[in-house]
Amino acid sequence: MTRSACGNILIVDDEPAIRQALRITLGSLGFEIAEASTGEQAIELTVRNHYDAILLDVNMPGIGGVLACREIRRSSPALPILMLTVRDTQDDKIGAFEAGADDYVTKPFHVRELTARVRAALRRSRLADEVAVEAIQIGDITLNSTFRTVSKAGQRIHLTPKEFDLLSYLMVNVGKPLAHAKLLAAVWGSDYRGELEYLRTFMHQLRRKLEDDPASPAYLITEAWYGYRFRAPE
Repeated sequence: MTRSACGNILIVDDEPAIRQALRITLGSLGFEIAEASTGEQAIELTVRNHYDAILLDVNMPGIGGVLACREIRRSSPALPILMLTVRDTQDDKIGAFEAGADDYVTKPFHVRELTARVRAALRRSRLADEVAVEAIQIGDITLNSTFRTVSKAGQRIHLTPKEFDLLSYLMVNVGKPLAHAKLLAAVWGSDYRGELEYLRTFMHQLRRKLEDDPASPAYLITEAWYGYRFRAPE
């Protein structure tokens, strides 16, 4: 597979018309496009080839998009994955994010919006590759940006890429109350300043994975009507 200066995108959807529309639009912008019609095909292609991002439909024959996302994430922990779906409930979004999705786009979507989200995901991915800082340890939580690992009391904690990025930003700014809009812009991009549901979902997941008592967090503190703060233990 040839490499594109803009990026190589894998489009996974069982509807040929949607794949064609995305192929034409993204191809005209300089992206190199590959296609798959099932989750199984997508998993096989990601094992054999390098992609800069994946557009992955949720509702497909076979294992479907969520299970495919989970499997792809195991072998490609930093690969941007954007889920495409007609379903827009809170449970659907949580399921996609827990499987490792970076973003969630509801059909029908505006191609311009989808293209902007693809480009934003690629920018964040490339920036993460370029920027490396030393490990941060606060209390019994250790975060290593170079290897993108997190551990608590020496026990490795599995985080999705977006969970890691959010935790990293909070820990770098330890003790500072961070507004919802600032967190969203820093982790997802300036176009996401109003997506409070994204932020609440990911904070819920981080607390579930990192806190001894997620209902009474010691580290990931809510600043009422404002945002969140990472608190260092006294």
